[in-house]
Amino acid sequence: MIIRYKNLLAVILLFAFFKANAQQLPQYSQYMINDYVINPAVAGKNSYYEALSSNRYQWAGITDAPRTYILSLDGPLKSKNVGLGGYVFTDITGPTRRTGFYGSYAYHIKLNEKLRLSMGLSGGLLQFAVDGSQITLHDAATDPAFSKALQSTLIPDFGFGTYLYSTDHKFYLGISAPQLLQNKLKFFDVATSSLSKLTTHGYITGGYRFDINDDYTIEPATIIQLSDASPIQVDIGARTIYKKMVWLGVSYRTQDAVSAMLGYCYQNYLMISYSYDFVTSDIGKYSTGTHEIVLGIKFNKK
Repeated sequence: MIIRYKNLLAVILLFAFFKANAQQLPQYSQYMINDYVINPAVAGKNSYYEALSSNRYQWAGITDAPRTYILSLDGPLKSKNVGLGGYVFTDITGPTRRTGFYGSYAYHIKLNEKLRLSMGLSGGLLQFAVDGSQITLHDAATDPAFSKALQSTLIPDFGFGTYLYSTDHKFYLGISAPQLLQNKLKFFDVATSSLSKLTTHGYITGGYRFDINDDYTIEPATIIQLSDASPIQVDIGARTIYKKMVWLGVSYRTQDAVSAMLGYCYQNYLMISYSYDFVTSDIGKYSTGTHEIVLGIKFNKK
Protein backbone atom coordinates (compact mmCIF):
# COMPACT_ATOMS: atom_id res chain seq x y z
CA MET A 1 0.00 0.00 0.00
CA ILE A 2 1.45 3.35 -1.06
CA ILE A 3 0.01 6.53 0.44
CA ARG A 4 0.72 10.01 -0.87
CA TYR A 5 2.97 12.13 1.34
CA LYS A 6 0.36 14.79 2.06
CA ASN A 7 -1.83 12.16 3.72
CA LEU A 8 0.97 10.37 5.58
CA LEU A 9 0.63 12.34 8.83
CA ALA A 10 -3.15 11.91 8.86
CA VAL A 11 -2.87 8.13 8.53
CA ILE A 12 -0.21 7.95 11.25
CA LEU A 13 -2.44 9.98 13.58
CA LEU A 14 -5.43 7.85 12.63
CA PHE A 15 -3.89 4.56 13.71
CA ALA A 16 -2.23 6.13 16.74
CA PHE A 17 -5.64 7.42 17.79
CA PHE A 18 -7.36 4.05 17.52
CA LYS A 19 -4.60 2.03 19.14
CA ALA A 20 -6.07 0.11 22.06
CA ASN A 21 -3.97 1.63 24.84
CA ALA A 22 -3.11 5.14 23.71
CA GLN A 23 -3.97 8.67 24.77
CA GLN A 24 -7.33 9.15 23.03
CA LEU A 25 -8.75 12.35 24.51
CA PRO A 26 -7.77 15.88 23.44
CA GLN A 27 -5.55 18.24 25.42
CA TYR A 28 -6.85 21.39 27.12
CA SER A 29 -4.49 24.24 27.94
CA GLN A 30 -7.25 26.20 29.72
CA TYR A 31 -8.49 23.38 31.93
CA MET A 32 -8.71 25.76 34.92
CA ILE A 33 -11.41 27.75 33.09
CA ASN A 34 -13.50 24.95 31.58
CA ASP A 35 -13.01 22.09 34.05
CA TYR A 36 -16.58 20.82 33.69
CA VAL A 37 -15.76 18.98 30.42
CA ILE A 38 -13.05 17.08 32.34
CA ASN A 39 -15.08 16.25 35.46
CA PRO A 40 -18.91 15.87 35.57
CA ALA A 41 -18.90 16.51 39.34
CA VAL A 42 -18.04 20.16 38.63
CA ALA A 43 -21.60 20.78 37.37
CA GLY A 44 -23.45 23.09 39.74
CA LYS A 45 -20.48 24.25 41.81
CA ASN A 46 -21.40 27.87 41.04
CA SER A 47 -24.60 29.73 41.92
CA TYR A 48 -25.27 30.47 38.24
CA TYR A 49 -25.43 28.70 34.89
CA GLU A 50 -22.45 29.12 32.59
CA ALA A 51 -22.07 28.42 28.88
CA LEU A 52 -18.57 27.97 27.46
CA SER A 53 -17.25 27.47 23.95
CA SER A 54 -13.75 25.99 23.68
CA ASN A 55 -11.95 26.00 20.34
CA ARG A 56 -8.51 24.41 20.04
CA TYR A 57 -6.28 24.40 16.95
CA GLN A 58 -3.36 22.13 17.67
CA TRP A 59 0.02 22.11 15.90
CA ALA A 60 -0.57 25.00 13.51
CA GLY A 61 1.38 24.61 10.28
CA ILE A 62 0.86 20.84 10.01
CA THR A 63 -1.66 19.59 7.49
CA ASP A 64 -4.63 17.73 9.03
CA ALA A 65 -3.56 18.59 12.59
CA PRO A 66 -6.12 18.07 15.41
CA ARG A 67 -8.93 20.56 15.93
CA THR A 68 -11.34 20.39 18.87
CA TYR A 69 -14.61 22.31 19.36
CA ILE A 70 -16.71 22.07 22.54
CA LEU A 71 -19.91 23.83 23.65
CA SER A 72 -20.90 23.24 27.28
CA LEU A 73 -23.55 24.41 29.74
CA ASP A 74 -23.83 23.62 33.46
CA GLY A 75 -25.38 25.04 36.60
CA PRO A 76 -27.32 24.26 39.80
CA LEU A 77 -30.93 23.36 40.44
CA LYS A 78 -32.94 25.52 42.82
CA SER A 79 -32.28 23.06 45.63
CA LYS A 80 -28.55 23.95 45.32
CA ASN A 81 -27.59 20.35 46.11
CA VAL A 82 -27.82 19.15 42.51
CA GLY A 83 -25.94 20.25 39.44
CA LEU A 84 -26.88 19.52 35.85
CA GLY A 85 -24.90 19.98 32.67
CA GLY A 86 -24.18 18.85 29.17
CA TYR A 87 -21.89 19.45 26.24
CA VAL A 88 -21.48 18.66 22.57
CA PHE A 89 -18.15 18.38 20.83
CA THR A 90 -16.28 17.41 17.71
CA ASP A 91 -12.63 16.39 17.55
CA ILE A 92 -11.14 16.30 14.04
CA THR A 93 -7.78 14.85 13.01
CA GLY A 94 -7.25 14.57 9.26
CA PRO A 95 -9.76 12.05 7.87
CA THR A 96 -10.96 11.05 11.36
CA ARG A 97 -13.74 12.66 13.34
CA ARG A 98 -14.92 12.06 16.91
CA THR A 99 -18.31 13.64 17.63
CA GLY A 100 -20.74 13.28 20.48
CA PHE A 101 -22.65 14.69 23.40
CA TYR A 102 -22.75 14.10 27.14
CA GLY A 103 -25.24 14.89 29.85
CA SER A 104 -24.29 14.87 33.53
CA TYR A 105 -25.76 14.80 37.03
CA ALA A 106 -23.88 15.87 40.16
CA TYR A 107 -24.90 15.75 43.81
CA HIS A 108 -23.22 18.15 46.25
CA ILE A 109 -22.76 17.14 49.90
CA LYS A 110 -22.18 19.74 52.62
CA LEU A 111 -19.18 18.67 54.75
CA ASN A 112 -19.04 21.86 56.83
CA GLU A 113 -19.71 25.56 56.40
CA LYS A 114 -16.92 25.98 53.84
CA LEU A 115 -16.37 22.58 52.23
CA ARG A 116 -18.51 20.68 49.73
CA LEU A 117 -18.01 17.26 48.13
CA SER A 118 -19.63 16.58 44.79
CA MET A 119 -20.07 13.26 42.98
CA GLY A 120 -21.00 13.27 39.33
CA LEU A 121 -21.97 10.82 36.62
CA SER A 122 -21.97 11.53 32.88
CA GLY A 123 -23.38 9.58 29.96
CA GLY A 124 -23.63 10.10 26.24
CA LEU A 125 -23.14 8.86 22.72
CA LEU A 126 -19.96 8.97 20.64
CA GLN A 127 -19.60 8.68 16.89
CA PHE A 128 -16.23 7.80 15.38
CA ALA A 129 -15.91 8.29 11.65
CA VAL A 130 -13.17 7.91 9.04
CA ASP A 131 -13.52 9.51 5.62
CA GLY A 132 -11.64 7.21 3.28
CA SER A 133 -12.06 9.66 0.40
CA GLN A 134 -9.43 11.88 2.08
CA ILE A 135 -6.86 9.07 1.97
CA THR A 136 -5.34 8.52 -1.47
CA LEU A 137 -4.02 5.00 -2.11
CA HIS A 138 -1.90 3.71 -4.95
CA ASP A 139 -4.23 0.73 -5.40
CA ALA A 140 -7.36 0.90 -3.25
CA ALA A 141 -8.77 -2.32 -4.74
CA THR A 142 -6.08 -4.40 -3.06
CA ASP A 143 -6.75 -2.98 0.42
CA PRO A 144 -10.23 -3.93 1.70
CA ALA A 145 -9.74 -1.86 4.85
CA PHE A 146 -10.07 1.35 2.82
CA SER A 147 -12.60 0.08 0.29
CA LYS A 148 -15.40 2.34 1.58
CA ALA A 149 -15.36 6.13 1.32
CA LEU A 150 -16.86 6.68 4.79
CA GLN A 151 -17.10 4.35 7.77
CA SER A 152 -18.46 5.21 11.21
CA THR A 153 -19.50 3.59 14.45
CA LEU A 154 -21.81 4.80 17.23
CA ILE A 155 -21.22 3.74 20.83
CA PRO A 156 -22.44 4.74 24.32
CA ASP A 157 -20.08 5.99 27.01
CA PHE A 158 -20.11 6.82 30.72
CA GLY A 159 -17.83 8.72 33.05
CA PHE A 160 -17.55 9.40 36.78
CA GLY A 161 -15.97 12.10 38.91
CA THR A 162 -15.61 13.51 42.41
CA TYR A 163 -14.90 17.12 43.32
CA LEU A 164 -13.93 18.61 46.69
CA TYR A 165 -14.15 22.41 46.84
CA SER A 166 -14.63 25.37 49.14
CA THR A 167 -17.72 27.57 48.90
CA ASP A 168 -15.56 30.68 48.46
CA HIS A 169 -13.90 28.97 45.44
CA LYS A 170 -10.41 29.28 46.90
CA PHE A 171 -9.68 25.56 46.82
CA TYR A 172 -10.61 22.53 44.70
CA LEU A 173 -9.44 18.97 44.13
CA GLY A 174 -11.03 16.71 41.52
CA ILE A 175 -10.68 13.14 40.27
CA SER A 176 -12.47 11.91 37.16
CA ALA A 177 -12.51 8.88 34.86
CA PRO A 178 -14.10 9.16 31.38
CA GLN A 179 -14.65 6.27 28.95
CA LEU A 180 -15.50 3.72 31.64
CA LEU A 181 -17.18 1.23 29.28
CA GLN A 182 -14.09 0.66 27.08
CA ASN A 183 -16.24 -0.22 24.06
CA LYS A 184 -14.67 -1.66 20.93
CA LEU A 185 -14.55 0.37 17.72
CA LYS A 186 -15.51 -1.83 14.79
CA PHE A 187 -14.60 -0.33 11.47
CA PHE A 188 -11.86 -1.11 9.00
CA ASP A 189 -12.10 -4.65 10.42
CA VAL A 190 -11.80 -7.47 7.92
CA ALA A 191 -12.08 -10.02 10.73
CA THR A 192 -14.75 -10.48 13.40
CA SER A 193 -12.55 -9.23 16.25
CA SER A 194 -11.18 -5.76 16.82
CA LEU A 195 -8.17 -4.50 18.74
CA SER A 196 -9.36 -0.89 18.64
CA LYS A 197 -11.30 0.20 21.70
CA LEU A 198 -11.81 3.08 24.09
CA THR A 199 -9.54 3.09 27.12
CA THR A 200 -10.41 4.59 30.47
CA HIS A 201 -8.48 7.77 31.30
CA GLY A 202 -7.82 9.36 34.65
CA TYR A 203 -7.66 13.06 35.52
CA ILE A 204 -6.53 14.62 38.78
CA THR A 205 -7.04 18.38 39.04
CA GLY A 206 -6.31 20.83 41.81
CA GLY A 207 -5.97 24.51 42.45
CA TYR A 208 -5.88 27.24 45.09
CA ARG A 209 -6.59 30.96 45.00
CA PHE A 210 -4.39 33.38 46.91
CA ASP A 211 -5.88 36.85 47.40
CA ILE A 212 -2.85 39.16 47.48
CA ASN A 213 -4.93 42.30 48.06
CA ASP A 214 -8.24 43.78 46.93
CA ASP A 215 -7.03 43.96 43.34
CA TYR A 216 -4.73 41.00 42.67
CA THR A 217 -5.25 37.24 42.94
CA ILE A 218 -2.82 34.44 42.11
CA GLU A 219 -4.31 31.07 41.16
CA PRO A 220 -1.94 28.10 40.72
CA ALA A 221 -3.46 24.94 39.25
CA THR A 222 -2.46 21.52 37.97
CA ILE A 223 -3.85 18.60 36.03
CA ILE A 224 -2.41 15.08 35.90
CA GLN A 225 -3.48 12.84 33.02
CA LEU A 226 -3.22 9.06 33.16
CA SER A 227 -4.00 6.28 30.69
CA ASP A 228 -2.83 2.70 30.19
CA ALA A 229 0.48 2.28 28.37
CA SER A 230 0.93 6.06 28.02
CA PRO A 231 3.33 8.22 30.02
CA ILE A 232 1.84 10.20 32.88
CA GLN A 233 1.44 13.80 31.79
CA VAL A 234 1.54 16.66 34.28
CA ASP A 235 0.49 20.24 33.59
CA ILE A 236 1.44 22.86 36.17
CA GLY A 237 0.47 26.50 35.77
CA ALA A 238 -0.72 29.69 37.38
CA ARG A 239 -2.51 32.86 36.42
CA THR A 240 -2.58 36.34 37.94
CA ILE A 241 -6.02 37.97 38.02
CA TYR A 242 -6.59 41.72 38.31
CA LYS A 243 -9.92 42.80 39.85
CA LYS A 244 -11.56 39.55 38.63
CA MET A 245 -11.48 41.12 35.19
CA VAL A 246 -8.11 40.59 33.44
CA TRP A 247 -5.70 37.69 33.80
CA LEU A 248 -2.32 36.53 32.58
CA GLY A 249 -1.15 32.94 32.94
CA VAL A 250 1.59 30.48 32.10
CA SER A 251 1.84 26.70 32.37
CA TYR A 252 4.19 23.84 31.55
CA ARG A 253 3.06 20.45 30.21
CA THR A 254 5.62 17.66 30.50
CA GLN A 255 7.03 16.34 27.23
CA ASP A 256 4.75 18.64 25.24
CA ALA A 257 4.54 22.42 25.58
CA VAL A 258 4.78 25.69 27.48
CA SER A 259 1.58 27.74 27.38
CA ALA A 260 0.84 31.44 27.79
CA MET A 261 -2.70 32.69 28.51
CA LEU A 262 -4.51 36.04 28.40
CA GLY A 263 -8.15 36.64 29.35
CA TYR A 264 -10.76 39.31 29.97
CA CYS A 265 -14.17 39.26 31.70
CA TYR A 266 -16.67 42.04 30.95
CA GLN A 267 -18.94 43.03 33.87
CA ASN A 268 -18.63 39.53 35.34
CA TYR A 269 -20.76 37.80 32.71
CA LEU A 270 -18.99 37.86 29.31
CA MET A 271 -15.56 36.24 29.03
CA ILE A 272 -12.90 35.61 26.42
CA SER A 273 -9.61 33.83 27.02
CA TYR A 274 -6.79 32.94 24.64
CA SER A 275 -3.79 30.65 25.07
CA TYR A 276 -0.82 29.80 22.89
CA ASP A 277 1.27 26.64 23.27
CA PHE A 278 4.97 26.76 22.46
CA VAL A 279 5.60 23.14 21.46
CA THR A 280 8.65 21.63 23.19
CA SER A 281 8.38 18.10 21.76
CA ASP A 282 9.97 16.96 18.49
CA ILE A 283 6.83 17.91 16.57
CA GLY A 284 7.73 21.54 17.29
CA LYS A 285 10.18 21.31 14.37
CA TYR A 286 7.18 21.27 12.02
CA SER A 287 4.56 23.29 13.93
CA THR A 288 4.34 26.98 14.80
CA GLY A 289 2.33 26.22 17.97
CA THR A 290 -1.18 25.61 19.25
CA HIS A 291 -4.03 28.14 19.61
CA GLU A 292 -6.95 27.81 22.03
CA ILE A 293 -9.84 30.25 22.46
CA VAL A 294 -12.52 30.02 25.17
CA LEU A 295 -15.68 32.17 25.07
CA GLY A 296 -18.10 32.24 27.99
CA ILE A 297 -21.29 33.76 29.32
CA LYS A 298 -22.68 33.61 32.86
CA PHE A 299 -26.41 33.62 33.49
CA ASN A 300 -26.59 35.38 36.85
CA LYS A 301 -29.82 35.53 38.84
CA LYS A 302 -30.07 39.27 38.44
